[in-house]
Amino acid sequence: MGYVDVAGAGFVLPDGRELFADVSFRVGEGAKVALVGPNGAGKTTLLRMVAGDLPVQTGTIARSGGLGVMRQFIGMIGDDRTLEDLALSLVAPPLRAAGERLAAAAAALSDTEKSQLAYANALAHWGEAGGYDAEVLFDTVAVAILDKPWEGVRHRPVRTLSGGQQKRFALDLLLRGTDEVLLLDEPDNFLDVPGKRWLEARLRESAKSVLYVSHDRELLNQTAGRVVAVEGGSAWVHPGGFASWHEARADRHDRLLESRRRWDEEHQKLRELVLTLKQKATYNDGMASRYQAAQTRLRKFEEAGPPPLPPKEQSVRMNLRGGRTGKRAVVCEQLELENLTFPFDLEVWYGDRVAVLGANGTGKSHFLRLLAAGGSDPDAEHKPVDGAPLAHVAHDGVARLGARVRPGHFSQTHDRPELLDRTLVEILWRGDDHRSGVDRAGAMKALNRYELAGQGDQLFGTLSGGQQARFLVLLLELSGATMLLLDEPTDNLDLASAEALEEGLLAYEGTVIAVTHDRWFTRGFDRYVLFQADGEVVETPEPVWDVR
Repeated sequence: MGYVDVAGAGFVLPDGRELFADVSFRVGEGAKVALVGPNGAGKTTLLRMVAGDLPVQTGTIARSGGLGVMRQFIGMIGDDRTLEDLALSLVAPPLRAAGERLAAAAAALSDTEKSQLAYANALAHWGEAGGYDAEVLFDTVAVAILDKPWEGVRHRPVRTLSGGQQKRFALDLLLRGTDEVLLLDEPDNFLDVPGKRWLEARLRESAKSVLYVSHDRELLNQTAGRVVAVEGGSAWVHPGGFASWHEARADRHDRLLESRRRWDEEHQKLRELVLTLKQKATYNDGMASRYQAAQTRLRKFEEAGPPPLPPKEQSVRMNLRGGRTGKRAVVCEQLELENLTFPFDLEVWYGDRVAVLGANGTGKSHFLRLLAAGGSDPDAEHKPVDGAPLAHVAHDGVARLGARVRPGHFSQTHDRPELLDRTLVEILWRGDDHRSGVDRAGAMKALNRYELAGQGDQLFGTLSGGQQARFLVLLLELSGATMLLLDEPTDNLDLASAEALEEGLLAYEGTVIAVTHDRWFTRGFDRYVLFQADGEVVETPEPVWDVR
């Protein structure tokens, strides 16, 4: 069986800032250990260090057993990888290399003897590396997740699968595979509620050692046997489950405050003692030795340093404004998403809060992208406020936006390639066609409200998933969107950020349509549109989660 030992690990960012230090914990054989903490605290960085993607700058990290890794984002816009490429990226390195060699030999195969010999050698190497057993596994997972044999889907582009299908394919492959240790970064993202329940059951029954990052409280409560909290520049371990973690965290903060209070009191007493003995030593030579001893004691006390304070609580303040539009924000007449839905009608009124629910792959994200592009026949006033590239949505029927409706789209995959190599301050300073630029002081003020001031000079592409999500919401805030189209906005947000988004939406003067599988977030909505697995789109009086 496999395990992971982390002892005294630390990481310093390229700009010299210390992300965390002295992190120690163990993932024992068969244990399920959750990494929790604020966005940007270093959870993904820590996972990458365990995976070997990043160097261990200080401390040590030891592993035993095969290692399977699932990244936070699998398929991105413009990603031309096939399902076969994805499957190979999730297997052991020797098998991956053999698969890549075989694919290259197959692509170069011709009538020449040399190419045929190269292909035969690659095929033999593939078999020796365990490739045929892997193909059986790939077929099992393809049938289980996509209901199709491996030969029928192996060349399918990953981007043609929904986010949930991508995640379930990767998770099922890792959970069925031979690796004894799994590192999972936000494994529940993009999964519908039945998918999350499936993942909960699979994790509980698995004999593998699993270290994972998640913000889904139900998943954490159902699966985590131990919680490692990354916060305040270090980490601490709660030996119980997530249900008792909040209480344990509050007790820990109380103990830290009490220890700091006692240290401050002792520090003040030592300083006063040194001052007193210094005065006495000026007229009494016999006090000189006592004065020197007190100085030494104070110096050693200060060199040891104070006990840490509890980490500062987050304070994210989103000021989503919106604006008045026509009474009908969206009108759909016999709208049919090609190969996804039957024709349906829908009217969304100004100020509505509409939650779009349904299983993965039923067309929810396609629906939001169609509206984000301005509908089926967009007018100039319906041009999206962010200017991000949107994949074409094949459809019939009509999806029309109302007067003065300016859609702002939040993508669940954060696919904004034009932002990746720019700093947050630069993005805000330059502005765009829909958003005025601001000077550095104004940019830092806005970033501070989103607790991103410390990342102002950091490239967007290097941010954590949660930090990216917060910044994209800030761009929507500054863009003047009068209709927010949010695709799984809480997936990567920590608890404080998700609560801030909820509060921001309550104050927003506009229309909100959100695709979500977040049972807690959905409570803030007043209408529920269900994309059923049979292709029908219906409105329901209450949220429906059992959608398969």
